[in-house]
Amino acid sequence: MKFSHVILAGLVLMLLLSGCSQAAPVEKESAAGALKIKDFTGRTLSFDESPQRIVALSTGDLSILYALGGEAVGRPTAELPDSLQKAKSVQTIGTTHQFDVELITSLQPDVVLGNEQLNSKDISTIEGIGSQLLLTSANSVKDIQRQISLFGELLGKQQKAKALNDQIDERKKQVKQPKKKVKTLVVYGAPGTYMAALPQSLSGDLLHIAGGANIAENEPALEKFPQYAQINAEMVIEADPDLILLMTHSNPEDVKAGFMSEMKQNAAWHDVSAVKNGRVEILPSDLFGTNPGADVIKAIDELEKRLKRLSS
Repeated sequence: MKFSHVILAGLVLMLLLSGCSQAAPVEKESAAGALKIKDFTGRTLSFDESPQRIVALSTGDLSILYALGGEAVGRPTAELPDSLQKAKSVQTIGTTHQFDVELITSLQPDVVLGNEQLNSKDISTIEGIGSQLLLTSANSVKDIQRQISLFGELLGKQQKAKALNDQIDERKKQVKQPKKKVKTLVVYGAPGTYMAALPQSLSGDLLHIAGGANIAENEPALEKFPQYAQINAEMVIEADPDLILLMTHSNPEDVKAGFMSEMKQNAAWHDVSAVKNGRVEILPSDLFGTNPGADVIKAIDELEKRLKRLSS
């Protein structure tokens, strides 16, 4: 009998001790809106946690996303550069100009990455499918670096973002300014809609960083496309550029032929230095005419190489 009392007392003591040794329950702070991201328009987007299902409407945004270790469930319908071949199997959804809303809806994205200028009108559409639209732009290398920092916050990859931005800063410092400034015209467009890149455009900023002299820098900006100016043969002939660089999304040879045909209607066109010396060149479409994203260093390399060839 005494033995059973001892066992019972022992069990009670064990239960008491185990009850005392249990940690007090930790109250989890509400995660609602724990992650707050302010996009380029000044809008604040709130997420419970770092988004896992991401749709990118442009290759530039996709490039940064993957460079930081993220992935997409939807990508633009475009030819991908070598650095993005790992995203080749990702579902295509259209582009910043026109995307498939039903297809994006089926992907159930936590966030869609869009362009400030082109996609501001689509905010209500994306919110209507239960997602959020994060808007950025890339009109300069600093803009791309802002994108990198912003996407780093979004993904919780701040250290990777800082390392990538440090690489870009270092590359800019390494540019050797040419002894002679190469007078350059950077042209964007398609037959009938040629425009000259101004300093406030990404290509204009890249040209400045690489040490080129932009012959269009004082031309008036277009109202609808303030990063560009109207182009005409008279302006080009008067400025007499050493180098003319063409940017386009597709059919580069057709664009070049159309541009040359349009310009040579002026008899003096053949006296332009770039034309006489065969220096009307096409830039790689994955680096120019679109946001190169994490490959912006390659864009600086490309321009520096072309300018150096003429300035040495």
